[in-house]
Amino acid sequence: MSSEIVLQQMGVITILVAIGIYLYKRKTIDDTVSQKLSVIIMDICNPALILASILSGNITATHKDLITALILGASFYAGLIILGFILPKILRCDKYSSRFYNLMTIYTNVGFIGLPVARAILPENAILYVIVCNVMYSLLFYTHGLVVLSNGKEKMKFSKIFSPGTITAILALVVFWFDYKPPRIINDSISFIGNATVFLSMTLLGVSIARSNFIKGFKNIRIWLYIAIRMIIVPIGLFFALKAMKFNSVTILGLCLMAAMPVGNLPLIQSEKMGEDTEILSNAIAISTIVSIISITVLMSVFSANV
Repeated sequence: MSSEIVLQQMGVITILVAIGIYLYKRKTIDDTVSQKLSVIIMDICNPALILASILSGNITATHKDLITALILGASFYAGLIILGFILPKILRCDKYSSRFYNLMTIYTNVGFIGLPVARAILPENAILYVIVCNVMYSLLFYTHGLVVLSNGKEKMKFSKIFSPGTITAILALVVFWFDYKPPRIINDSISFIGNATVFLSMTLLGVSIARSNFIKGFKNIRIWLYIAIRMIIVPIGLFFALKAMKFNSVTILGLCLMAAMPVGNLPLIQSEKMGEDTEILSNAIAISTIVSIISITVLMSVFSANV
């Protein structure tokens, strides 16, 4: 993967995000439409894109590669859990905001943004790492995530772990393992649905940016320090660690892209349900997402040129 390809694909994504901003400003998409489209993307389009990636026949990874992805994915999130405890102390967060920065460190946007971006700029085999990270994300958020957000008051909700996205991601891994080939009509239907993901998710990302209090978030120094550490230093450190351990380029690029993702939406949604003040999360999502368009372009261009 050349730097030029990364730049071109991230340029396309920037245009799609700009379309979302435009549609929100024109009031073509309002908050109600945005919420409903988010459900369609998360419960239908994203899962279809995951399955379509596996069923495309372009993935040449082996069973050993999948096992490696599972081990590295689990190790990656174990490291993030530790970092989630340490980073708020480095940033000198107060007791109230510490839990938000803890969640922001672990639960980045590996699905809503990570999946379509990975499809756009990474080799086909790297999708295994994206799927594994999405499985880990779902398994952890409704257990560890809820406990952190509620300061131990909220119970773990194991039933919510098995969302359509999680079930489909696990199913995709099973399909890959057994090399199952569905009938053509099923395969094509899944593919057409999955193809809608990139445009819809990037458009809604633009909507999210357009309705955020960008100026106020821009002045928050702590958010910028978080971005520098979590979205730049961590991916760079991971790159050198994986390269030192002699992993192949697909593994390195797949995990480093997941490490470079901006703040995810799920902590914000859950915080709103719990009646929490979501200003920190909403500002961090907007700023980190805008920065990620540049940071991912630069990081992945450099990484791809040096693997």
